[in-house]
Amino acid sequence: MFERGGFSTVNGNSTMMTRAATVTLATFAALAGTVVLQAQNPMSTELKSAYAGIKTNVTKAAEKMPEDQYGFKASPDIRTFGALIGHIADAQTSFCSTAAGAAKRGDASTKTTKADLVAALKASFDVCDGVINSLTDADATGMIAARGGQRSKLSVLWTMVAHSNEEYGYLAVYMRIKGIVPPSTEP
Repeated sequence: MFERGGFSTVNGNSTMMTRAATVTLATFAALAGTVVLQAQNPMSTELKSAYAGIKTNVTKAAEKMPEDQYGFKASPDIRTFGALIGHIADAQTSFCSTAAGAAKRGDASTKTTKADLVAALKASFDVCDGVINSLTDADATGMIAARGGQRSKLSVLWTMVAHSNEEYGYLAVYMRIKGIVPPSTEP
């Protein structure tokens, strides 16, 4: 063991130890920054995390289901897989545009092809991305005109996430019936 540049080393490994210490400190600093951000905006941070999860699952489900199965119904009295994708897209467009202050209705439910429905779903996520990515807790508690009267922006957006999760549950059943593993349970 010998001294070099103020560090005690074994076999001259001071450079490697310094790098490891630097990486460790940088990791802790990054994590501390994340914790500070979450502490400043815990409600919107949780919403953003839940939204990212459902966005991933619904997008992957829409892409994974073969086009010839978009007309599949698990039962004669319910929506087809494609109609569920259209419904999710229209609902997301409605919820997120309402939260943005300019309520719009989507037209995804009029589409029938996989390509058109996946494009409409992506467009609905684009609307939601803008609203959710810019959300802070201060903004989230603001009241907006929504169905049923005045609601907080956070309430409207959480309702959208909950609705999309509910509809994804149906998509997962449709996929299982067709022998396809849903994205949320893929290895």
